[in-house]
Amino acid sequence: MGILSSLYTGVSGLAAQGEALGVISDNIANANTTGYKGSRAEFQDIIAKSLNGVPGGNQVGRGVKIGAVNPILTQGNVDNTEKATDLAISGDGYFVARGTDGESFTRDGSFHFDKEGYLVTNDNQRIQGFEADEKGNIVNKLSDIKFPRALIPAKATNKVNMDLNLDSRIEVGKQFKIEDPHTTSHYSNGIEVFDSQGNKHLVTLFFNKTADRQWEIHGLADGKDISGGKPGVWSEVWAGKISFTVDGKLDTETTSKEAFNFNNGALQNQKISFDFGDSITTDKGKGLAGSKQYGKDSDLITWKQDGSAAGTITNLSFSDEGVLTALYSNGQAQDLSQIGLAKFENPEALYKVGNNRFKEARDSGTAAVGKAGSSGRGRLITKSLERSTVDLAMEFVNLIQNQRNFQANAKTITTSDELLNEIIQLKR
Repeated sequence: MGILSSLYTGVSGLAAQGEALGVISDNIANANTTGYKGSRAEFQDIIAKSLNGVPGGNQVGRGVKIGAVNPILTQGNVDNTEKATDLAISGDGYFVARGTDGESFTRDGSFHFDKEGYLVTNDNQRIQGFEADEKGNIVNKLSDIKFPRALIPAKATNKVNMDLNLDSRIEVGKQFKIEDPHTTSHYSNGIEVFDSQGNKHLVTLFFNKTADRQWEIHGLADGKDISGGKPGVWSEVWAGKISFTVDGKLDTETTSKEAFNFNNGALQNQKISFDFGDSITTDKGKGLAGSKQYGKDSDLITWKQDGSAAGTITNLSFSDEGVLTALYSNGQAQDLSQIGLAKFENPEALYKVGNNRFKEARDSGTAAVGKAGSSGRGRLITKSLERSTVDLAMEFVNLIQNQRNFQANAKTITTSDELLNEIIQLKR
């Protein structure tokens, strides 16, 4: 009987509209959920009944059902938070998290470091990234992101680079004496070097012009820093010579003495090379970079050395490429890891497991993990979070529409009930 069919059709409408209301309610409930993507219920009709038993026309519909609930993967607004471990993805991609339930994926970048130093989500899933080697170079190995809590070891100075100008107008004549180096030299400047235990030592370089375009250099340190030395008495730890061309470019560099024997248990006969620039004869260079001899006051322009003391982490920060960099108390900076982003062929097919996380599904495809900004992956925005894509105004409009549809389907049931009552009343 057609009236009974209409009852079941109305019931299917009630069920479908009720599920749709549940989807809308879920969207509204997650209006403030970080990284949340709103969903939409997709309706499908139920296979129709053919009146004459022949496929084709003259069919009566059987009702409606929810065919799918699809996420709307639009970009959410990105808000600045000023928290160093907050990260937002602008574009395609998901953060990779690992926990006791295996690997999962999320757009929620509200991370923090736990007591063991791991970068984790709010439900303690460890975020995955590409490791850095001992020199801070990122390698293609995915693992938990963690910062070291121990002291980074001291590094002895191996090389000193100096860029200076030595005044070509200086007259030759002074004879250098180690007992009175400041008076018997034409120019001097101090630099700091580190021994094998990370202790800092001051080495003063004294420059003497011995002939046209010829200079000798004596590196002196206080005897209190040198094994067998006497406090307040100079000890020579390095000596060498440099020469220049007629146009003031660095030509040759030679070392005649190297005796870095710092005390307090440091490595003896430490090797420290001094590089004054791109010398023409010694380095086979062009003499354009580094030290010069021009007719202006002698002056140290820049210098650097590659040693450092032991240090602890004082600050951590992410770059827009997702590289985690540690700043140490000794002034050094080193890259520790780089955030990995997963990309899917069909991210709409990922299934939710709660806590803002997704799992890989058969129809989503396999996660392709790479670096931010590569192969179509989005870029990272530091100290920011991606907000929910839910538009409350639109959700309330959809809520009203589905409420009316629910009421209309309920009306078909009450109408069918009244017709059935009329049929029952026929026999009196």
